[in-house]
Amino acid sequence: MKITVRTSALETIKGPLLVVATPETNGRLPRSIRGLDRTHGGLIGRMIRAGGYEGKLGDSIMGFPTSGPKRLLLVGVGPADGVVRHSVRRAAAVAARKALDAKVTRLSLCVPSEASGGLSGKILGQSIAEGLAQGAWTFDEFKDESETVGPVEAATVIALSADARRELEVGCGIGQAIGGGQGVARRLQALPGNVCTPTFLGETAEKLGREYGFKVTVYDEARIRRMRMGALLSVASGSSEEPRLIVLEYRGGKGPPVCLVGKGVTFDTGGISIKPSLNMEEMKFDMSGAAAVMGTFEVLGRLRPQCNVVGIIPSVENMPSASAVRPGDIVKSHSGKTIEIINTDAEGRLILSDALSFARRFKPSCVIDIATLTGAVIVALGHDATGLMGNDDDLVAEVQSAGEVADERCWPLPMWDEYRSALDSDYADIKNLGDRAASSIAAGWFLREFVGDLPWAHLDIAGTAYRNSDRAHMAKGPTGVGVRLFTQFILGRVS
Repeated sequence: MKITVRTSALETIKGPLLVVATPETNGRLPRSIRGLDRTHGGLIGRMIRAGGYEGKLGDSIMGFPTSGPKRLLLVGVGPADGVVRHSVRRAAAVAARKALDAKVTRLSLCVPSEASGGLSGKILGQSIAEGLAQGAWTFDEFKDESETVGPVEAATVIALSADARRELEVGCGIGQAIGGGQGVARRLQALPGNVCTPTFLGETAEKLGREYGFKVTVYDEARIRRMRMGALLSVASGSSEEPRLIVLEYRGGKGPPVCLVGKGVTFDTGGISIKPSLNMEEMKFDMSGAAAVMGTFEVLGRLRPQCNVVGIIPSVENMPSASAVRPGDIVKSHSGKTIEIINTDAEGRLILSDALSFARRFKPSCVIDIATLTGAVIVALGHDATGLMGNDDDLVAEVQSAGEVADERCWPLPMWDEYRSALDSDYADIKNLGDRAASSIAAGWFLREFVGDLPWAHLDIAGTAYRNSDRAHMAKGPTGVGVRLFTQFILGRVS
């Protein structure tokens, strides 16, 4: 989507669709759009008085003027004194979704001052652009053209003054980059497992590197074996698809890098501990952590911040076969620790253990891993919060704060020493699964064993990586979670 910013009076706007954000109306016409209402013969007042639209977050109502724009859409940002970034972001996303429903390919959008919550023009523009990209996303690569819905190709953000325009343009540029990265992540998530293989992920990373000048190294099975990554190789052993270890390096500044590690299981059957067949098609989303890292590097390539970032993606396909790893097997990890395999469906932590150990060679300032790791985190937190753990309280707080700003909220889970004993093994240094109690925390503790003394945080996105139903601001399917959070975290360290 191409987003431009233009200074204009609302009363002069034409085109297929004009979107205006409003705070909660309490049944009254917001002051900022009274002139627009007069221009259109009281249409907006009648829309509000007709009921059903209160300006609450997620609310929307469509009207059809007799002149000017063909459609006029009001979207709510909630209480005027409670407007924050995600209020505007979600309102813009709702607008883009409504444009898709109406088969509108171009729209104009204005967030008047009384709906902006006092946000700066830069933050306002960023939030609008992120929301438009989020709401307008579609995936129809494998559909007949006659079944596809045309994309929202262009949006004009309306500034009500020249000063506001300059700040909005800066913010929209940042928001478009982040929206583009989230789009990269969501596309990778949506691709089926027979297309998005470990090899495909490696090739996608190499393409990103060529486009933006990153250093990208893709380790094949032979090189992974030479590095003695026995945990990663054990998960890949049942598949005819070769594993890959993908390393992306963005060098834009001085100092130690931030290291992002993303789980890249391109399809997860569970291996010998095979999953039930019901909903197994959703296991193509088990590479959502890898998608988040890849999408973040798309953003880095567009924004070029003055920092260093390393992305590490261990990628495998987890399949059952005569060569697959078995429950009870013991493997030796890259760190030298031996691991007893209790359940082959606890595979994500195995490939991440080798990647986290490998990350130490970059001497990063911190390591953050992101993974669809445990179903138990969905029981604990549902689908609106990502599980967060770590060995450094300051880093955990920093990640949580970035998630709040990015509207990719996280909730910390405790990592007290008492939880470690769940992974004690009679036959190896550690086992890959404890009992059912606190199993998300036990999975976090497993990963902690391989990071050494590096400041480390873990994001369990099993509940937030994809959705099974539509919401007002987002289509069902992949969410691209992690891209906005990572970008906010990185930019926060640069500023």
